[in-house]
Formats: sequence, C-alpha cells, structure tokens
Amino acid sequence: MMRKILPPLAVVFAALLWSMDGFLRQELYSVSSFLVVTLEHALGTLLFLPILIKAWPEIKTLGQRGWISILWISICGGILGTFFYTKALSYMHYIDLSVVVLLQKLQPIFAISLAAIILKEKLSQRFIGLAFVAMIGAYLVTFGTTSISDWDDKTLIAALLATLAAFSWGSSTVLGKHALNRLPFATVTALRLLVTAVGALIIFTVTSDGFGSVELTTHQWRILVIIVMSTGAVALFIYYYGLKHLPASHATVYELTWPLSAVFLDWVIRGRMLGFAQMVGAFLLLGSMILLTREKTND
Repeated sequence: MMRKILPPLAVVFAALLWSMDGFLRQELYSVSSFLVVTLEHALGTLLFLPILIKAWPEIKTLGQRGWISILWISICGGILGTFFYTKALSYMHYIDLSVVVLLQKLQPIFAISLAAIILKEKLSQRFIGLAFVAMIGAYLVTFGTTSISDWDDKTLIAALLATLAAFSWGSSTVLGKHALNRLPFATVTALRLLVTAVGALIIFTVTSDGFGSVELTTHQWRILVIIVMSTGAVALFIYYYGLKHLPASHATVYELTWPLSAVFLDWVIRGRMLGFAQMVGAFLLLGSMILLTREKTND
C-alpha cells in the first residue's frame, strides 16, 4: 500500500517545494541568470557527489541514447528551463508570480506533443481541442481582458520566457522518463546536476567576464544554499523518485499542486489576487491540463 502512495506523495511534495521556488529566486533578481543556474547546480553536484562516485561504473555503461537523454534533460531542463524561468521572474515588477507559474502548465501540451512526434503517437481531435482551450486559458491568465493596445512589452517578454521554460521542461519530461528506464533515480539526479553545472559554467564563462567580477552578498549565498537544499537539487531528487515509479501522465496531474499552491502563496504573502478573467483562464488552463493527461493515460 505504501509503495503505491509514496510516489504520488513524492511528486506532490516536490511540487509544493517548487511553488516556493519563485519567492526565493526573486531575491536573486539582480544576479545573472546563468550565474544562478551555475552556482545552484554546482552546489547540488557537491551534495550528490558521493552518489555520483559510487554509480560511476554504471554510468560508464550508458549507451548513446541514454547519454542523449541525460544531455537533453541537463541542457533543456536544467539550463534553458531554469534560465527562462529565472529570467521571467526578474520581471516581477511587470508580471505577477501567479502568471509566470501558471504558464508552466502549458508543459504537458509540449510533453505530449513531443511524445507524439518522437514516439509516432497519433494525436486525437480531442487533444487538439483541449490544447486550443489551454491556449485560450494561458492568454486570459497572462493578459486578462486587457486589449492589444494596452499590452506592455515587459509583460509580453516575461510571458514568452515563462512559456519557453514550459517547453524546455515539457520536452525534458519525455527524455527524463527515458533516462530513468536506464539508471536509478538517484544517479539520474546526480548526473543531471553535474552535466548542467558544467554546461552552465561554459555558457557563463563565454557570455560574461567570468567570476572575477562576481560579488554575491551573504544573503544571496544563503538564498542559493536554501534553494539547493529545498526547491532545487533536493526537490529534483524527490521528484525523480516519484517519476521513476509513475507514468509521466500521472506525474503531470500531481504536479498541478505547484501552480495552485504558488497562486495561494502569492495571495497570502503579497496580497496579489488574480482578476476574474484571469481566474477563468486559470480554470480553463488547469482543467484542460487534467483532461489532457487523462487523454494520454487512456491511449
């Protein structure tokens, strides 16, 4: 009985941790997004280094397809997804946290669509209809009843960045499940953290002056450590445990805990409440996501 309960609880708990992630990352809005990604994953790698060393003989036997999956989830899920999400949160004065987080729920559309392309699965008319409803919901969540003439460039950029993050993470779900079929969840976690840290370090070094000009305050280092020990590496470890023992479509349903709890926290902590049109959009978006995952399960 516990074996059936623990995986869903693990995904829900990871999602609850992720719902607090935005509040932590907004404390780092003045720090380069790539630097945040580099330091966060480097610290996470140090945390999981014993697991990485122990599993190295098994890692060396990983085939080409397995390495492609690891590289994909590390680059798209670890670097690009986190970069786009962190960058979107840097526009916190122009877009509510609730909007950024709710846009992540486009992720299942990308995941299921890419699975159809990669695995040659046929998309039903029901899927296409629900995907269209989700797009309308995403629009309403982002803009409400605001007319095109009132659109703000900053809001548009933040919404685009959040959507790109959803694509990066959605595609990583498909390849992540592939990697978990070949390696234990703890090994996948450690390996992803390492590859992401190395990749982010290379990008940061090429696109900046290096670490010579980096000056983080004690508070910012403290926030980075808290992220690693809660919403970052640790949450990833817990999530991969759940995903290892669940169909990806089921895990996506449990992940809906993330936006709902994030919106609740945004209301409690900052007093920000979605408008009526945005609430309708959130209902359409989340409702279509649940139905989409059922569609995937039933196929």
